[in-house]
Amino acid sequence: MSNALRPFLRLLLCGALAAASQVYAAGARLVVCSEASPEGFDIVQYTAATTADATAETVFERLVGFAPGSTALIPALAERWQVSADGLSYTFHLRQGVKFHRTAWFTPSRELNADDVLWSFQRQLDPQHPWHQLSVRGFPYAEAMAIAQLIERIDKLGEHRVRFVLKHPEAPFLANLAMGFASIYSAEYAGQLLAQGKSEQLNRLPVGTGPLVFERYAKDAQVRFRGNPEHWAGAPALERLIFAITPEPNVRQQRLKAGDCQIALYPRPVDIPTLKADPALRVLELDSLLVAYIGINTRHPPLDDVRVRQALNLAFDKSAYIRAQYGPGGASPAVAPYPPTLWGHDPALSGWPHDLARARQLLAEAGHADGFELAIWTRPGGGPTNPNPGIGAQMLQADLAAIGIRAEIRVFEWGELIKRAKNGEHDLVFMGWAGDNGDPDNFLTPNLSCAAAQSGENQAGWCHAEFDALIARARQLPDQAQRAALYRRALAIFHEQAPWIPLAHPKQFSALRRDVQGFVLSPMGSNNFSRVRREP
Repeated sequence: MSNALRPFLRLLLCGALAAASQVYAAGARLVVCSEASPEGFDIVQYTAATTADATAETVFERLVGFAPGSTALIPALAERWQVSADGLSYTFHLRQGVKFHRTAWFTPSRELNADDVLWSFQRQLDPQHPWHQLSVRGFPYAEAMAIAQLIERIDKLGEHRVRFVLKHPEAPFLANLAMGFASIYSAEYAGQLLAQGKSEQLNRLPVGTGPLVFERYAKDAQVRFRGNPEHWAGAPALERLIFAITPEPNVRQQRLKAGDCQIALYPRPVDIPTLKADPALRVLELDSLLVAYIGINTRHPPLDDVRVRQALNLAFDKSAYIRAQYGPGGASPAVAPYPPTLWGHDPALSGWPHDLARARQLLAEAGHADGFELAIWTRPGGGPTNPNPGIGAQMLQADLAAIGIRAEIRVFEWGELIKRAKNGEHDLVFMGWAGDNGDPDNFLTPNLSCAAAQSGENQAGWCHAEFDALIARARQLPDQAQRAALYRRALAIFHEQAPWIPLAHPKQFSALRRDVQGFVLSPMGSNNFSRVRREP
């Protein structure tokens, strides 16, 4: 860059930032610097936490919900429910008087009723449903968790009463219904779109019952919401909410300090001491249900050989990686797919040591003494499970080179990374997962089951019959001790088969200005701003 241009560009940048600040101050009550763009607004088609924050935590609601900052279940669109003694029947009593959003593109003629619940689930379960084939991405969560094979039928018992009948008991079923894929849509809005030939609008202009109403999305720039004055639980304190999409952690931090945003999600752990020292800011932290991992695509030779996958685990210096990415106390090493704080973990399970000699030996036994080539996929920017993607990928590249594996680093925008990894195009991919309901099954079935391998959500493409049978059996048992014993057996298979390089269980951090009150971190890694207020 020419030195003569630098003063001009600095002036231009300052003017742009000032203009952005004026827009935010005039048009919003809360601006959140978020780390990535939502993939879309039809939440049942997606699994990324960023997308859930912009849909399931704002526009949509479910029959049951989670208490703020907890995995405890509370009533939501259903005010109460009963479960049959055999665990096969769940009857929900819907709240009356729940209103769908009024927007420029939809005016509801009625309130929430059982037809909306049936439409929201049958669309995902029934291949003959008129909306089933209209989903561009399919229904990844429902498919990965084999929901269609679980639910026998859904009965409408009245205008405000529905019954789910299961084919077999499913211990985490109620908690699963609190997850984003179980969001309730307006059947009336969907019918209107279908009649008008505008089905794609469901993914662009969402309508729900939630505390915040979607207004508009500027791609890769911002998402805007307004408070819902007709919300059944009362209007939120926010008049306006803006997600200012800011992939770079450094820029999120700068915008927070400048007052351009009032909350900055996922600062890098190494920046936490500096943020805590700023008297204008507060930092929230929580031991969350998070795991960072590298998915190994077992469908790509030679990664289909367990000896090669074990060699990759032995080659990567996980301790050095955690120090570089998370700093002191920012994360604990991962051995299994879920944190040791969650029941069912096996304390006797040890992680792979850093052993280059053993890694080379395994490669030689597999016929790859001279190594081979592969690609490492990662994202730009950074989030809670991967604070500094570039550094992490370079560290993995260097460690693999030490055992003769020549790795190319490829960087994809977050939405593109997820889409292409789901298609199985990668070799190694840096990924992360936030538990959605506090149950160990939520880490295992959506990420490592055979159904998830078929749907593409299982980034390793790994389908192991014994592992799959163990976690399927565990889901059907009501006794937690029996389930935990099965999970420990499944974790031993996971460790030996090495479909991942488990990296870390990071802490979750968010930084906010001191006038922000009511924001609570969720152990599931989601972000709900409906209870946030700003005090003068």
